[in-house]
Parts: sequence; C-alpha cells; structure tokens
Amino acid sequence: MTKEREILITEVALRDGSHAVAHQYTVGKVLAIAKGLNEAKVPYIEVSHGDGLAGSSLQYGFSRTNELELIEAAVSVCDTSKVAVLLLPGIGTVKDLKQAASLGVKMARVATHVTEADVSAQHIDVAKSLGLETVGFLMMSHMASVAQLVEQAKLMESYGADVIYMVDSAGALLPHEVTERIKALKEYVGVEIGFHGHNNLSLAMGNTLAAIEAGATRIDGSIRCLGAGAGNTQTEVLVAVLDRMGIQTGVDLYKIMDLAENVVAPILPKPQEITKDSLVLGYAGVYSSFLLHAQRAAEKYNIDSRDILIELGRRKVVGGQEDMIVDVATEIAKESKSQSLTS
Repeated sequence: MTKEREILITEVALRDGSHAVAHQYTVGKVLAIAKGLNEAKVPYIEVSHGDGLAGSSLQYGFSRTNELELIEAAVSVCDTSKVAVLLLPGIGTVKDLKQAASLGVKMARVATHVTEADVSAQHIDVAKSLGLETVGFLMMSHMASVAQLVEQAKLMESYGADVIYMVDSAGALLPHEVTERIKALKEYVGVEIGFHGHNNLSLAMGNTLAAIEAGATRIDGSIRCLGAGAGNTQTEVLVAVLDRMGIQTGVDLYKIMDLAENVVAPILPKPQEITKDSLVLGYAGVYSSFLLHAQRAAEKYNIDSRDILIELGRRKVVGGQEDMIVDVATEIAKESKSQSLTS
C-alpha cells in the first residue's frame, strides 16, 4: 500500500450507535458528537434512527427525539463533514428522503437485504434526482453467494448508485470471505466499493483491513465502537492503523481520539464489548440490531437469550422481521415449560 491511497470514512455512531443507546439520542448529544467529528474532519457522518429514516416505531424502537431534529442539529455544526442518512425501502419513504435532503443532507444510503436490491430502484433514483451522493447498501451479505452479491450490486449500480457497500450486518464473515467478495465486486462493478463491519466475532478490524487490501475505498467506522451488537470497526483505532499503513484518511487522529474519550465514552450505557449474546449474533449470523430485542424477550419469558438468537439464525431471519423475536421466545418458553412438566 502506498501513501497515495485514500480511504473515505463514514462515521455511523449517530445511526448504528442508535441501537446501542436504545434510540435515546438527544439534540445536545448529537450536536456535541457531530461537532467533534466535523472538527476532526471525518468525511461523512450518518445520522438517523438505527433502522433508518422513519424507523421510530413499536417494532423497531421509538426514538426519544424526532430524527429530523437530530439531522438538522448535525447539519448545523458541519462545515467540513457531510451528513448522510440511511433509508430502508418499506420503512422510509420518498417523502422522508426529500425531508432529509431539505435539511442539508448530502448523502443517502439506500439499504436492502442482500438479495432484494430490486426494491431500491425508486429510492436510488429519487436520491440522485435530489443531487445526493447515493450509496447502495447490501445488508446481511454473508447470506448470499459471491455470484448473488455481484448480481445484486450490479442492479444497484444500474439504478444509479455512486457507491456499493458490502455490509456484514451480523458480524458473521471471516476475513477470507470478505476478501473473496470485495475482489469480485471490484472486478465486476464499475463504481466504488465500500465495507461495513460488525465486531461480534472480534473481526471488524481484520475484516475491514481485508476489504481495503481487496480494493474497498469506502469504509464505515463507529467511534468508541458505538454500534449494534458488539459495535462496528472502531473509528479512532482505524484511523491510527491506516496511518501506520501509510493510507490517508484526512482525519485528525488526536481530535478523533479525544472525542471518543471525552464525549462519546461518557454517554455509553456500558462499554462496547463482545458479550455472550453479541458473540452468538456473529456465530449464528443474526442481524446485530436484534440484540436488545432478544435480551428483553429473554427476560420477559425467563429463557436464555442465546437460545432465541440461535433459533433466529437457524430460521435465517433478516432485518425487518423483529416481530419474529417474540414469536420465537414464546415457542421456546412453551417448550421449556412442557419439558419441565414431563420430567
């Protein structure tokens, strides 16, 4: 790798990290974090509910603060960084996208399950018409073959996406699997390729470096590892590692470190670490945002949350099927009760 190579980082703590704080961000917290990220010259800052625009709901979790207020707050303190939003078709609408754009958002990331890129066509087209840099975001990429991933990425490219992301939503991929997928995308897709990882198997950094080695130029990070499950690739660590490798990010290392230590760490409900539950997310290949939902269901039905997650993985449940968590929990609880009565 040479000094000429550059990686553009998107900071996701104000979106993916929303899961970790149960969507309880306030305007004050978003202002403080976004201001610090801007001063550290992080290129992109993603702000929205953890499940994207309009995600605040009974099924996904209600936001403490209207996400449009949070987006507006972030935009107000960013003169270097660009604010981005995530949109999942079927949750967020074209109207939501237009509202976000009117507040000064510069990037839209349109996310679908890895085999459902066809539902992104309208939203990618509208994002482009609004003058937004547009990203196709293929979630749960471990659930598709390399050929399927390439096929779906090419669909998003044909709709007008400027960048295609391979997203390891469950933190389930191993480095060689990341390498194989990114190399294939680089070979067959004509736009920039990005990678978004989760740390459920303690492989977020390893997988990110594998993606970069294979040709990815857009990378997601989460300051202080603030993201769903065990969090994402830790931004301040990533900046330091890439600097050691001679890869430019444009991010001020001291400022991003200070922001992580002095502003972000104090708002964490608990330190981001790999617990038994987040480990099972990666092991079973379950969507990282299911963690808190599964833990709450386990407590309600007095069962082991790992049993819920393993069964969700066996059923290949994907993002948007959060209602299945309670269904699985009740089934496990009934089975456990039946076994106790017959033993």
